[in-house]
Amino acid sequence: MRIRVLSADDVRRALPMREAVEAMKRAFAQLSTGQAEVPLRVPVHVPRHNGLTLFMPAYLAADDRMAVKIVSVFNDNPARGLPLIHALVVVVDAETGQPAAVMEGGYLTALRTGAASGAATDLLARLDASTVAVFGAGVQGRTQLEAVCAVRQIRQAWVYDVDPDRARRYAEEMGARLGIPVHIASTPAEAARPADVICTATTSSVPVFGDAHVRPGTHINAVGAYTPEMREVPTETVLRARVVIDHRTASLAEAGDLLIPIREGRMTEEHIWAELGEIVAGRKAGRLSPDEVTLFKSVGVAVQDVAAAAAVLEAARRQNLGVEVSL
Repeated sequence: MRIRVLSADDVRRALPMREAVEAMKRAFAQLSTGQAEVPLRVPVHVPRHNGLTLFMPAYLAADDRMAVKIVSVFNDNPARGLPLIHALVVVVDAETGQPAAVMEGGYLTALRTGAASGAATDLLARLDASTVAVFGAGVQGRTQLEAVCAVRQIRQAWVYDVDPDRARRYAEEMGARLGIPVHIASTPAEAARPADVICTATTSSVPVFGDAHVRPGTHINAVGAYTPEMREVPTETVLRARVVIDHRTASLAEAGDLLIPIREGRMTEEHIWAELGEIVAGRKAGRLSPDEVTLFKSVGVAVQDVAAAAAVLEAARRQNLGVEVSL
């Protein structure tokens, strides 16, 4: 048996962001139309080492693609000079069950998360959107901006981070990469107020901007908060927004941005307008007016990993990327 091994650089070279955006649209459409199998992710807690490993499998029936992602979060790692998170994706041939490839999963996760926001921006943001605000100057914040620029003619961006040095490095790197001015905001309001699109990619447990900072017509991608206790978007903003999610089951289990307003008695599940895949499939409308605020809340679904990894493998075979080994 031969298997292709792909590094983070191979993944980056194989799948440009615009292609990743289209792959996410297809994946979400299959998810929302009953053409995907997504078992509950399996957590393995390792309290002895302050860690957690998650196993996340999925199958896309229409594409006949299958993969599993393994993600470890070991909280003592940074003190050891190691990354907090390690991730690996294994692609399995859906016809034979034979493992076909293994690839670095950290960058792939950032890529597919950004691409999901790119898909949501393409379907929900105003066509004339030209200014982006990014909250969180980490890896996820980078692919968020890259994805929005892949689907709209963005002329400038703002970045806000609680660490000014990280914001400075982000602005220098992303400005050079994308060829647009990236301004460093000294306050959340300075970033959000001029924005047509806001992307939040933080680990915050409190809103990262105020509702008064959000202009009519703004589109928001909220991807950082992934537990019932975390949140990035104010309740008032959620209440006045057309809310679109990646997956209803996952969102109602994990999305604090939605669960906290529900627990507060401020809204019900019925406030959620649609899954993104329903809009891709034409079952629900996207933006209905230029002035409405739209919110895409994502906690991440394994079908994204399958779609991205399958696209990477196909391109890697064409471009002869990675290394084939015999097992």
